[in-house]
Amino acid sequence: MSLCRKQEIFGAAVEIEDEAERNALLEAACAGDAQLRAQVEELLGTTAQADGFFEECATVIAASKEELEPLFSRNGAGRDGQPKEPIGELVGSTIGSYKLLQALGEGGCGAVYLAEQEKPVHRTVALKVIKLGMDTKSVIARFEAEQHALALMDHPGIARVLDAGATDSGRPYFVMELVRGVRITTYCDENKLNVEDRLNLFIQVCQAVQHAHQKGIIHRDIKPSNILVTTHDSIPTPKVIDFGIAKAIEGRLTDQTVLTPYEHFIGTPAYMSPEQAELRGLDVDTRSDIYSLGVLLYELLTGKTPFDQKDLLALGTEEMRRTLREREPLRPSKRFGALPIKDMIEAASRRRDTTPRLESVLRGDLDWIVMKALEKDRGRRYETANGLALDIQRYLHNEPVTARPPSRWYRLRKLVRRNRAVFAAGTGIALALAIGFDVSTWMFFRERSARKEQVRLREVASRALENEGHLRLQAENRERVTQAAFLISRNQLPDADEIVGKASEIQPSLEAENVLRRLGEWHALRSEWDQAAARFEQLLKADQKDDSEMITLDLLMAGPIQIERGDVKAYEHFRRAAIERFKNTSDVTDAERTLKISLLAPGDAEVIRALKPFQAMATESFETDPVNAGTYPLMAAWRCISLALMAYREDYMPTAQEWCRQAASYEVNTPARIATAHIINAMASYQLGEVSEARSEFEAGRKMVESQFSTGLTSGNGQDGFWFDWLFARVLLREARSLMR
Repeated sequence: MSLCRKQEIFGAAVEIEDEAERNALLEAACAGDAQLRAQVEELLGTTAQADGFFEECATVIAASKEELEPLFSRNGAGRDGQPKEPIGELVGSTIGSYKLLQALGEGGCGAVYLAEQEKPVHRTVALKVIKLGMDTKSVIARFEAEQHALALMDHPGIARVLDAGATDSGRPYFVMELVRGVRITTYCDENKLNVEDRLNLFIQVCQAVQHAHQKGIIHRDIKPSNILVTTHDSIPTPKVIDFGIAKAIEGRLTDQTVLTPYEHFIGTPAYMSPEQAELRGLDVDTRSDIYSLGVLLYELLTGKTPFDQKDLLALGTEEMRRTLREREPLRPSKRFGALPIKDMIEAASRRRDTTPRLESVLRGDLDWIVMKALEKDRGRRYETANGLALDIQRYLHNEPVTARPPSRWYRLRKLVRRNRAVFAAGTGIALALAIGFDVSTWMFFRERSARKEQVRLREVASRALENEGHLRLQAENRERVTQAAFLISRNQLPDADEIVGKASEIQPSLEAENVLRRLGEWHALRSEWDQAAARFEQLLKADQKDDSEMITLDLLMAGPIQIERGDVKAYEHFRRAAIERFKNTSDVTDAERTLKISLLAPGDAEVIRALKPFQAMATESFETDPVNAGTYPLMAAWRCISLALMAYREDYMPTAQEWCRQAASYEVNTPARIATAHIINAMASYQLGEVSEARSEFEAGRKMVESQFSTGLTSGNGQDGFWFDWLFARVLLREARSLMR
């Protein structure tokens, strides 16, 4: 049996406090292998295990010895058969300016003491020191790495290092603040925090991890036991601990070499990213922590991890790695819905909710946020912990989130990767046929291609020299975007906007899109239309998502702003670009939104002609589903508005009136949409000579719009209308007032 297999089982068993649960795990993981179980149980009873199982050397420091005893106190004999030294061997002694008062706990490599500092300040701290006989090069190196990693960081969400040194006998130690708290999942369950409170607590964890990443530190073992929640004036504050297995992104944390032996798992399998399970340390970057944060969020929402720890260990090393790399976990809402009834009721109760409502809350945006963090392809995860936190904040503020379902093209690529043998065989046959058919032609063109390739290579070399300065500028602009995202997370929008304004060119990325969208909305809510237009223009250039629904949503925000700033030429260019971008769409939502943003102002015959296919697609959706137009009523009502506006621009006034009446007939409606229907109906009625009805409809729409803007524009929501919905209505109100004057 390999050492790696024993490590996996030992690492999971040592985390379980309850003896019955630990025995159940050993029974499942060892699968009847008595020799393997005996070896693991022997390891559980020993303390001389630092070189092989260093990750157990946790820096968990809690409020009392009673809380830590199950985690740290495992007395027994060492490998050499000699009794191990008692954990309290230094109690009462003094190390530097610290008097050791009480032993809190121990791991495989060191012991943690409650200590009192007398000079230069009086305070209670936690002091960690390497145990006797454990001062090997490997242990000391990892110990120093933990010390240096923590010392680099200064954040309220990360346990602070206060001092470091060595005892008279040369044993290294360091001093850190005493964290009095419990693991985050325990705190949430015991206090029955609802989903919103859990998300707000999780955002603080993301901000702490973001700080560590900015200092060049990857945690690599984010899990509930490494995040303790303390309370200050009844306000919960999470603290991220245990950077003992952290990895430097750039450079070394200590002068001594720290090597993780090949095929040693660093981390906890249930929270481990697919690339971390590959056992190639060079492939692990900050996005591995994003995955672990996704697992933690999954557990906070559902009470379960995506893959059960016991089930993973029972699979064996290779199958466990394959599962983490390839098997897609259930979405949180589906995982919750698949729980036994008793577990569902208990989980809902701990979140102060009912079972049906909790499942409904998880479904949708929260599902996609979690699954984006858990993407197997790390390039599709959130780029930063701050990006994950920002999306959760958008969810809490009822704003559109950036996490969306994967595109069809992405799913096709995944299918090919899962069935490489079949696709490779088919590709090979096709390639053989093509080669046999084209070999003579290829020979004819080979010489010409070689000459062209030489010319191309010379051009590439020339461009490479010219682009050196451009590449440097791109790197500086990416750094500006990251800085702006961090400032936005702290609600320092003026500073973020100033930094973005200095960027000459912004490259497409999810982080850049989030920053530009947030700043554009901020300027719009302050009626700073020129600045808002500038940010949305940058956004539309950087908007390269697979999901076109988010792109058309950005267009809905950008269109009315061009009208508000009075730049008719800019709006004309904007709508023609929008029509061109989506002229081949097959999505009815894209078609409806393109209609709406392209008809804010009258268009010439060419514009109306180009919009005909969009009109046909939107109209057909009502023919196949007269009530809901192939979607839910909220979106169907907006589709009626777009078709009413199109009919009005074509001078089909009765048709425009009919679509307005249908838009207002839905029970689920928003004030912004109702106001827009009144205004379009008023203009159509006036054109038909129905002056009395036109005035009545105009007044109804005018009162709603002016009432909304009298208190100032706000972000809004899907129920009452987003800010750009009201802006859309105000643009049409001005047109109606001019027409009927």
